[in-house]
Amino acid sequence: MKRRTFLAGSAATLAAPFIARSQSRRELRFIPQSDVTILDPIWTTAYVTRNHGYLIFDTLYGMDNAFRMQPQMVAGHVVENDGRLWRLTLRDGLLWHDGTKVLARDCVASIQRWGKRDAYGQTLMAYTDELSAADDKTIVFRLNKPFSLLPDALGHPGSAMCAMMPERLAKTDPFTQITEMVGSGPFRWNAAERVVGSRAVYERNPAYKPREGGAPQWTAGPKVVNFDRVVWNVIPDLSTKAAAMQSGEMDWWEDPTGDMLPLLRAQDGLAVEIADPTGVMCCLRMNQLHPPFDNPAIRRALLGAVNQKDVVVAIAGDDPTLTHVPTGVFAPGTPMATDAGLDVFRGKRDYGAVKRAIEQAGYKGEKVAFMAPTDFALLKAEADVSADFLKRAGLNVEYQAMDWGTLVQRRTKQESPEAGGWSAFATNWAGLDQSNPVGHAFLRGNGKQALFGWPTAPKIEALRQQWIDAPDMQARKTLAEAIQLQALQDVPYVPLGQYFQATSYKKEITGVLKGFVMFWNVRRT
Repeated sequence: MKRRTFLAGSAATLAAPFIARSQSRRELRFIPQSDVTILDPIWTTAYVTRNHGYLIFDTLYGMDNAFRMQPQMVAGHVVENDGRLWRLTLRDGLLWHDGTKVLARDCVASIQRWGKRDAYGQTLMAYTDELSAADDKTIVFRLNKPFSLLPDALGHPGSAMCAMMPERLAKTDPFTQITEMVGSGPFRWNAAERVVGSRAVYERNPAYKPREGGAPQWTAGPKVVNFDRVVWNVIPDLSTKAAAMQSGEMDWWEDPTGDMLPLLRAQDGLAVEIADPTGVMCCLRMNQLHPPFDNPAIRRALLGAVNQKDVVVAIAGDDPTLTHVPTGVFAPGTPMATDAGLDVFRGKRDYGAVKRAIEQAGYKGEKVAFMAPTDFALLKAEADVSADFLKRAGLNVEYQAMDWGTLVQRRTKQESPEAGGWSAFATNWAGLDQSNPVGHAFLRGNGKQALFGWPTAPKIEALRQQWIDAPDMQARKTLAEAIQLQALQDVPYVPLGQYFQATSYKKEITGVLKGFVMFWNVRRT
């Protein structure tokens, strides 16, 4: 299945004229993937909120280009008592946006809040007997057994980021959103210029002190800001986005679709590149608290209906260098990736056989409330293909169109579809977030403590724990294969393939870092 092509006629026919504004060279005008409807980077795993979070908040550790954790807010750490005692020391010069000093007790409260929501955080807190502030600059972890991945947990750049915030905010229930944006990061939130659905503004934090030494890589190293303002302009229409880039009105488009790339590449003055080498993993998530997807046999039978190539081509186009299928639960190209069990996604799809298998598994025609975002082009394409194969499999699909912000809110509801809940939706994760079992949120099988979808999969949970405790890389690779095979039995979610997301910006914009969109180190030449 191919998505419709937008490239009809000349560039001038792409859109109605975009209203121009005078633009300072010290202002970066950016087109995000969607509006940032949720501001709290702990409350949601939406990447648009993660990206917003990294402007305002900072983290204790950052990740470099080799995927290694480096001190960020901390000056360093000391490990004692055979790995059961960690002392993290904050570096000098850290201030909250309200002018008060960053204290260890702020960070303790922040870690505790994050640890109740994030998969990596839940694991770290399970190993933690006591988390405390020994003094204003020292964070102390007393562990019940060694956990060498502690910096990886605190610094992993996926969702949810371990954002440091003042204690008074971090004491907020983790299942209640915070709306006051006070961090210690390189930018400050400009609430006065916020226009919901249209505009978000971030201003350089003059009090921010970048860490000294090292090179800026991903979220590690000195975060030097070269723009006074970063303005996010929410533009739902693809053609209008492309026209804004062509006219020079916008500086940077986060996520152009595959069918727009030839146009952007042909435009003088625009660069197109793949910034994140780990790619994007497409996923179908199902609500496993209610029929029909509370039945694992139905979920297993559904695997035979999935055409991963159709999904990734709908998003990224026909260029084979931008897609990879079949994929399992770990991102291809990362150490834990394996082909074990992937024959289920190979070969021609037999929808008649799938429909019979689903009926034999006990499907009784229950409505499948399928959520699809209309204002997020990439996810809309993924949703359309996914809804199509669900229908072909004989499921009673009710396609429910909504904006992405509404979907993000609604997916947290545990009620039945009839009571305002949901059955399924398609979404994406960065490959880095699906590179190992610890940070892989969709692999958690701990029931209502798991991420939305709430699968119960005790065998996956046991294998995950064995992976954490494994003595070496080879043992972990063996366990990763076992986890994938078990995941194809329990089906906590359905892998839909991998694609590589391009980003486009003016060639006069330099210093764009590898990874997701980050706004330090970037300058206008």
